[in-house]
Amino acid sequence: MSDHTERPAPEAPDPDAWGDACAEDLAAERARRRAQQGPPPGTAAEELRKLVDAVADKVSGMQLPLGGGTAQVVVQQVVAQAKAVVEPVIERNPDVFDHLASAGSELLAAYRAAVRGQEARWVREEPAQRPGKPAGPGEGDGGKGGSERIDLD
Repeated sequence: MSDHTERPAPEAPDPDAWGDACAEDLAAERARRRAQQGPPPGTAAEELRKLVDAVADKVSGMQLPLGGGTAQVVVQQVVAQAKAVVEPVIERNPDVFDHLASAGSELLAAYRAAVRGQEARWVREEPAQRPGKPAGPGEGDGGKGGSERIDLD
């Protein structure tokens, strides 16, 4: 055989080709989302710092009709004092804000679960059994009709 007809020995297939392809797709999707949505949110402490800065900028930029320049100076001093108080707390305890954010999320999830459970019970109950829903004529009295006591307290 001549050299030009010989083929090199086939390489062994990559055992993790599927995983590599998935990782590449995931990285490309994350890059696309970052480009589309901007940078992901930072930690709770960073987000609080951004919020304080945004509120401070907004309050400082407000034009106050009464007092003119004097009121504007007072507002800027109050904003500077508030930032001076908040910044050290954020610097010393950044993890606390992450925990508070997580706790808030957990409380919200617990509230949603409680509301869903109550709504499910309301849907399953008969109209005469619902609290705050008076039974109509013939309901709850065996279909006889008649009067019902109204509690005015």
